[in-house]
Amino acid sequence: MTSIRTARDSQWGETFTRLKAMTTQGRYEEVEAEARALAALPRRPWRRRPPHWEARVLATGAAVMHGRVTEALDELDTLIAELEPVGLNSQMLRLIARSNRVVALSGLGRYAEAETEANGILRELNQIAHRAPVAALEVNTLGHLAAVLCGLARHEEAEAVARGNLSRAKGPAVGVLHTTLARSLNGQGRYEEALAETGRSVPQPPRYAAGYLDLVTAEALYGLGRRAEAETAVRRALTDCERRLHPAHPRIREAHDLLGRITGEA
Repeated sequence: MTSIRTARDSQWGETFTRLKAMTTQGRYEEVEAEARALAALPRRPWRRRPPHWEARVLATGAAVMHGRVTEALDELDTLIAELEPVGLNSQMLRLIARSNRVVALSGLGRYAEAETEANGILRELNQIAHRAPVAALEVNTLGHLAAVLCGLARHEEAEAVARGNLSRAKGPAVGVLHTTLARSLNGQGRYEEALAETGRSVPQPPRYAAGYLDLVTAEALYGLGRRAEAETAVRRALTDCERRLHPAHPRIREAHDLLGRITGEA
C-alpha cells in the first residue's frame, strides 16, 4: 500500500488514486485524515502539481460528503481563492472544489448562491471541454443543480435537468439522479410518478446519499395519504442517516422535520 512517506518521495500519484477509490467506497473519515496529513507535508514549489492542493480538495470534499458542510465551507472558500486557474490541472481542481461548495451551500439552505456557483462551473467546464475530460464533473454538477432547484421550489426546472442527464450518469450517480428526479416530482404533487421513480432498480447509492431514497419515498407516500407507510420509510431514512453520516448532516434535520409532519408532532 502506498504510504504518506512514499507519496513524499515522488510517488504521491498512487496515493491520490487510492484515496479517490476510498472516497468512492464511502471511507470519508479515513480519506480526510490521510489527505490532511499529505497536505501538511513540506511543499515543493518546483513541482507542476503541488500535492497539497489536490490533498486539500480531497479532504474538503470528504468533509462535505460526510455532512460537515458548515465547517467545510470556510475552508473551501479559502482553497478556491488560492487555486487560481493558472494551469489546466489547477483549474480542474478549483472546479471540483467549487462543485463541493455547491453541495455545502445547498446543505445550508443558501440555494440562490448555490445556483449561481453551479451555473458558473458549468460555463467554465464548457469553455475547457476541448482540453480536458469534463463529463463526469459536469454530470455531478448538474445533479447538484437539480437538487438546488428543488430547494428553490423550481421543481419543473429540476425535473428537466435531472431527466435530461440521466442517460449520461454512470454507476451510483444514476440512483442519486433518479432520486432527485423523484424529489422534483414530489414538489409538483405528482406523487404516484415519484413513487414509481423511487421503486426503480438502480445501483447501490453511495454513502453520501444515505437515507435520501427513503426520505423522498416517504414524501411521496405522505403526499398520497399513506401515513403509516410514510412513517416507516422516514424512520428507515433517519436510521440510515444517523448510522452512516455525520450528526450535523442536513438530511438528518430534514428527516426529523418530515417525521414530525407525518406524526403530527411538528
